[in-house]
Amino acid sequence: MTFPVWTFGLLMISLTGAHELNHFPENFAVANRNENYTLTCNSKPDDIVTWKLNGDPLEDEENVELNGQNLTVSDIGTPNLGDYSCWRGEEMLSSTYLLLKADEEDTIDSPINCRAKSYDCNFNCTWTGKGYTAVRLGLGHNCSKSSESCQWISSSRRLAEGELQFEMSHNLSPYAEESTMLELTAEAIREQSVFRTSKRFYLRDIVQPDSPQIVKCELVNEDVNVTIAPPSTWSAPYSFFSLEHQIEYVLRDDGQTGHSSSTLIPKKISKLRVRSRDSLVLSNWSQWTPWKNVKTGKHRLCRCKKTEKYCCPELSPEVFNDCKEEKRKRKKHANSSWKYYSQ
Repeated sequence: MTFPVWTFGLLMISLTGAHELNHFPENFAVANRNENYTLTCNSKPDDIVTWKLNGDPLEDEENVELNGQNLTVSDIGTPNLGDYSCWRGEEMLSSTYLLLKADEEDTIDSPINCRAKSYDCNFNCTWTGKGYTAVRLGLGHNCSKSSESCQWISSSRRLAEGELQFEMSHNLSPYAEESTMLELTAEAIREQSVFRTSKRFYLRDIVQPDSPQIVKCELVNEDVNVTIAPPSTWSAPYSFFSLEHQIEYVLRDDGQTGHSSSTLIPKKISKLRVRSRDSLVLSNWSQWTPWKNVKTGKHRLCRCKKTEKYCCPELSPEVFNDCKEEKRKRKKHANSSWKYYSQ
């Protein structure tokens, strides 16, 4: 009997997808390609056991040798990977999923990017590797040594680009001088192969604050003093975890861009934005805040109400009274015009 080409292709896709893992098996082993691996059944010495691969019975055959409680798989490759289980009659005694160690050429560079918004106990990591169906991260020496005591973390959410995000936690004191590096281990499965990588870093190396808050702009003679507040996610007290800020502004007259590490900047500017970083260890800069238009002229000040869009100075009593008077005159003029046209 012959099958159409498309039927054969569909069958191959189905068989490939059937063994695709979207999670880490409870019990698995990783073997090197073309080498031998011996599995041991969790049975009593005098038990008569049988073995199955993905539910199908196994006997002595090419690449498989049965020896009492042990089963040796030789010349490890894709065809003999999968779920090996041993049975006593109808009772399953143990199960081990045999996976392949990823080849050197299959590995990827730096698939993990981590960022801490502060020196608190949590930070986020993003897995950027493509084509992996299961990924987990672990922190500490136990995970780097594949110890059973490792507390593996699964992805908390998938980003729009297909990347995976993980929420990690540590027990470092934010007040002590950092002398211990964090050790992060990642394991990922693709087509029944396991890719494993690790990286070591200081927490301070991944700190990047969120964007700060532009609170207000205050006129000081011919300058503007910008009040900047730390982001709500930054560590407290702010007096201990100090931030330095950088202001970028655009001059109103010629459109030139300037930068200032001081909160005092020229008065004649059209807009500004701010970013921050840890002032002690010179961490990564935060993202810039959105641009804010700056109102400094007298008539502009009276119309400066939308503080989420504009950076507005606090009005002095004199300017505030002038604004009230201007508003009163506009209202009076509007009423007079209405009476004139209604006659």
